[in-house]
Amino acid sequence: MKKLLFVFLFLNCYIYAQDSARTLNDSAVDIYKETPSKAIEILQRALKIAELNKNNLEIGRSKNYQALVYNDLGEYEKALALSKEALSISNDSILMASSYNNIGRCNRQLGNYQVALENYLKALTIYEVKNNLNEKARVINNIGMVYSYLGVPEKAIEYHLKAKSVFEELNDRKGISEVYNNIAIIYANDGDLEKALSHFKHSLAIEKNLNDKKGIAESANNVGAVYYYMQKIDSALVYFNTSVDIERRIGNYAGVGASYNNIAQVLIESDRVADSKIYIDSAYYYANQSKTAVDIETALLNYSQYYEAKKDTKSALRFFKDYSVFKDSTLNIETTSKIAQLEIEFETEKKEKEILTQRADIAEKELSLSKKNYYILGLLALALILSLLGYLLYSQQKLKNRQLKKENQLKDALVKIETQSRLQNQRLRISRDLHDNIGAQLTFIISSLDNLKYGFKLPEKLNDKLKNISEFTTTTIYELRDTIWAMNKSEISFEDLQTRISNFIDKANIASHNIAFNFNVKDDIIKNKQFTSVIGMNVYRIIQEALNNAIKYAEASVISVNIYDAESKLNIVVEDNGKGFNLNLVSLGNGLNNIKKRAQDIGASVTINSELKKGTKIHLSI
Repeated sequence: MKKLLFVFLFLNCYIYAQDSARTLNDSAVDIYKETPSKAIEILQRALKIAELNKNNLEIGRSKNYQALVYNDLGEYEKALALSKEALSISNDSILMASSYNNIGRCNRQLGNYQVALENYLKALTIYEVKNNLNEKARVINNIGMVYSYLGVPEKAIEYHLKAKSVFEELNDRKGISEVYNNIAIIYANDGDLEKALSHFKHSLAIEKNLNDKKGIAESANNVGAVYYYMQKIDSALVYFNTSVDIERRIGNYAGVGASYNNIAQVLIESDRVADSKIYIDSAYYYANQSKTAVDIETALLNYSQYYEAKKDTKSALRFFKDYSVFKDSTLNIETTSKIAQLEIEFETEKKEKEILTQRADIAEKELSLSKKNYYILGLLALALILSLLGYLLYSQQKLKNRQLKKENQLKDALVKIETQSRLQNQRLRISRDLHDNIGAQLTFIISSLDNLKYGFKLPEKLNDKLKNISEFTTTTIYELRDTIWAMNKSEISFEDLQTRISNFIDKANIASHNIAFNFNVKDDIIKNKQFTSVIGMNVYRIIQEALNNAIKYAEASVISVNIYDAESKLNIVVEDNGKGFNLNLVSLGNGLNNIKKRAQDIGASVTINSELKKGTKIHLSI
């Protein structure tokens, strides 16, 4: 009896220890946003209990939860090491997915965007298999942040909105707040400050309601940044100081560094240069302590602007070069291309798994059908042997035909997928070559011109000439991006084309102060029109060329672009009220000849009408 009692008590103590480690881990997660240091203390106690009982799952959870806290505190390398340890300890799929997600977050903050995306996709694959919607949405939201850092806002917003729809379905207010915050950053970068401020304040209200100290600090910092861009300096400083106070209290020194950077920028811009130096020094110190790539980059740029304001051009140029080198090391064309390739590989692998699953289902159904047929034939064997043989042959042939038909369908689907994949790879290779060679060379030209302007005191005429060359080169890069945009699409929708035209007109409107622009699309036009990439790009170039000619030569006060459907054709009319010209007396220049050549290449018709003092009208019909 004594021996049995001892075993029973030992077993109960063991179970209690397991539950104790699990309870401590869960309680630490509940409080880490409020008091991170207390959460670390509880997690270390849980780790000791789990190690004592050799419970690998709870050991891994303790380490991974510690990584989560250290990540939010800006200690990214410590967090990265702990998540890697957790990944190697247990093969529990949920723990592995959480570890991959944490590793992705750490690498994203350290500027290793390719590694970040690789780990996010691993986590996403596991959560999809487990149908864990909440964590799946968080990973999707994190992938959107990678694209935001890489300067691909359309892709970033696409991922953020996917995550938002899931969070709303689950009523996850913290997730919704994070999405609003991330989308607001994109709006701010694009210059839409009113939308950015509205989204940031929405996020701040949710964080206050949740009483999430770190979330409140981050949202307050973001609201301050928008007020700074809106030139509301006093409001910006109030929110920045609120953020610093909270970040310092919870021990998040990465957040402290980001807020100090913002305060320094505000002081420089408001001619309080002398006061800004101490904030830049502190921001640079905390950013290097946490190794936050974005904050190190911002601090170096602040140093350059500080010394430029102090008329110390030598120091300003030195820090600007350090900023450029550091930025190029974390964000480059090769990394962007690899990340795009990773996404394609992930989607391809996902489709292949779906095809394999469909094959398995088909085979299982066919096997079940075959067994039923044989069972029926067996019951009839004694009575109708001759009929049975005929029916058996008929059934087998019918089954074989069905199998052949389905196999042919699968083969056709696989061939189609492989063809599409090869075409996409070819497009990516060509666009990557354009980016790597021409894009890099043009960027080098701009950088070299900027270094000349910063590094040497040049005559005014030469400085203007360099500025014109830089602007021309920048325009060339934009046109190269337009070409790559078209190449990366197998089809271009009418909405894509409409958005591209609208953006070009907006830029022209800003640059041309004496010209009013009108852009009209008839309501009855078919919105779901699709063009091939070649046709879509040529249509866009024709409109662009027509507008440029009108701006440069027409001396017009009004330029209009009208799009409508008529006689089963898409009609695009670009007209102005300028000085016009006599078609019979003037030879067509390269611009108008290019318009005719492009229209001919895509099988469209174009007419050009112009009269002196009555303007010019170009009509394209597709």
